[in-house]
Amino acid sequence: MGMADVAKVWTRAGVLALPDDGNRYELVDGELLVSPSPRPSHQLAIAAFNRRIDRYVIDHRIGTVIWAPADLDLESGQRVQPDLFVVRTRSGQPLRQWAEAGIPRLAVEVLSPSTAHSDRITKRRRYQRSGVPVYWIVDLDARLVEVWTPTDASPLVVDDALRWQPDPATAALVIDLVACFSEILGDPA
Repeated sequence: MGMADVAKVWTRAGVLALPDDGNRYELVDGELLVSPSPRPSHQLAIAAFNRRIDRYVIDHRIGTVIWAPADLDLESGQRVQPDLFVVRTRSGQPLRQWAEAGIPRLAVEVLSPSTAHSDRITKRRRYQRSGVPVYWIVDLDARLVEVWTPTDASPLVVDDALRWQPDPATAALVIDLVACFSEILGDPA
């Protein structure tokens, strides 16, 4: 289970100094979040969502789709690693350093037993406070996506057609969740 280390307040420098031991280390508001390697279904979900988002992002010149591991600070001294996220550098040039990433236009987390609490509570609150415009929490077991924006007190729960429209002048990306979850889980809905 992803557990918080409440014995001390962590810093970004302290987290970056931790060993590369296969765990994912994130820092949210001084709290160290540690997660083990994800399950295969988790990785298949990231790949399925990446396939659907990446072409849209490229075609509409929205930015770049990247996946964890990452080293985003959300312009606030954090260290988060969204499973999948879309960024556009301030300069419009390709991303060379994590510091250039700024605030993602979309952040996606796929729930795992070890990360559910931090994804739904700790990281969600940080993403909201940092102004991430759209945050998706993918729940494979329930076959749904929770959609959060910075001002939401509760999510929009979607189990059919997931929409994302970062630019009102551009057609929305629409993801058929029934087909997507069937692809990920390898079974009919």
